[in-house]
Amino acid sequence: MDRRTEPQGGQPPEGATCSVTDFDYQIKYQRAFEAALWCLPAVAIYSFRRAAFDDLGLRDNDIIAYSGTATPQLEAITANSTTPYITAFTDLRRGPAVLEIPAAGADGSVYGQVVDAWQLSIADVGPSGVDKGDGGKLLITPPGYRDVVPEGYIPVASPNFRVALAFRSVPAAGKTVADAYRYAQRLRLYYLSEAADPPEQRFVDPIDVRYPTLPFYDERHFVDLHAITSVEPVKPQDKVMMGMLATLGIKKDQPFAPDETANRAMRQAAIDAWAFLQHWFDTFPTDKLYWPDRHYASLLQSDENSTFTFVYDDHIDLIGRAAEYFWCTYMPKVLSDSPATQYLMAIADNQGKPLEAGQLYKLDVPADMPVTQFWALTVYDRATMAFIYSETNRTTLSSYDLDTMTKNADGGVTIYVGPSPHKGLESNWIPTEGKRPLPAVRFYGGTEALNTKTFTMPDFEAVR
Repeated sequence: MDRRTEPQGGQPPEGATCSVTDFDYQIKYQRAFEAALWCLPAVAIYSFRRAAFDDLGLRDNDIIAYSGTATPQLEAITANSTTPYITAFTDLRRGPAVLEIPAAGADGSVYGQVVDAWQLSIADVGPSGVDKGDGGKLLITPPGYRDVVPEGYIPVASPNFRVALAFRSVPAAGKTVADAYRYAQRLRLYYLSEAADPPEQRFVDPIDVRYPTLPFYDERHFVDLHAITSVEPVKPQDKVMMGMLATLGIKKDQPFAPDETANRAMRQAAIDAWAFLQHWFDTFPTDKLYWPDRHYASLLQSDENSTFTFVYDDHIDLIGRAAEYFWCTYMPKVLSDSPATQYLMAIADNQGKPLEAGQLYKLDVPADMPVTQFWALTVYDRATMAFIYSETNRTTLSSYDLDTMTKNADGGVTIYVGPSPHKGLESNWIPTEGKRPLPAVRFYGGTEALNTKTFTMPDFEAVR
């Protein structure tokens, strides 16, 4: 071939061949894989709503109030099992919603977030939230709301229609979990149009039933995505992705009826997105570890602006965002330099090896843990980031359990995590049932020594 008669560019190099034999599948797979990462915050929070409505029989403005601390039947991402949960949902297509928060005091308090359909916090609630612990009426307004907020309400603007909340009912000093449950029943949620005569509040207690809130990692991931995009406004930065979703049959105001190729591509893409994020944590960036010489990472991996939007002036960090929402839900608006609660996840053992299924590990918990309230060790299934079902359903040991645990000579305790207990130390054991563990050391009321990192937590060690 005489190159003088050929233009420069315009076609692949001589001898190149196309690697794709089925363009229809390839394009649908690529778009589905990227979409699975892009939509993870929204799908993860929608899963709570879907399960509440489909499995628990909830309606908008009903309130889930747990009468006890969570067990593995709350199938949720890295939930806590030390204080009872409160959850509710509303749909602002019916107009603004009123959320009545009781004041914090000798009877109890609530702490948590109200989030939009993309799981971005629109209000922190509690002593450090918009109500400052004084309680009050939050008025949650829909996109485009222009009316004047009536006097006596705390305005909370939502950029989306579907809103969710999750609070912890924190027992006051000297109070019990039962007291925290009663305190939670002071909450009220109703529409502003009903404010003159609010309906009787309906509470649901799912303490003894399964609440399956985990995202699906198959083609159902995209059924949920369609349910979200059918309702919510489209942000300008998401228009390109919405165009790609049309290839999969996800179009606003149209029923979801994907063809066989799209279904096959979406199923594989969701599976691969899960596997990719698992790999991301297996190769966790060392610069993100909490202490450089330990193998813990904060559950709250914020963006560079100490928020959880992952939106910058010139790009959106899709992988960073997906990774954070893969193992955490209900993040605060802003990550404080001295958070009230710190969650440190054990990424590897003291040799830097990822924790394995079937292996027994031990953790030496010092007597002088840097907390003003309490500490807790909770173990999750690394595959699901949720609690592990077991014969005892024990998921957590904490400083509240010290009287029932065997102590070391220095006053600390050694906790064992694995498929079977260390002989004679069953009271110091959290079972894993052969699951790969993801332990979380929670510090409630962390001190300056924790926040400045002058305190260092021992690593997990394999017991041989």
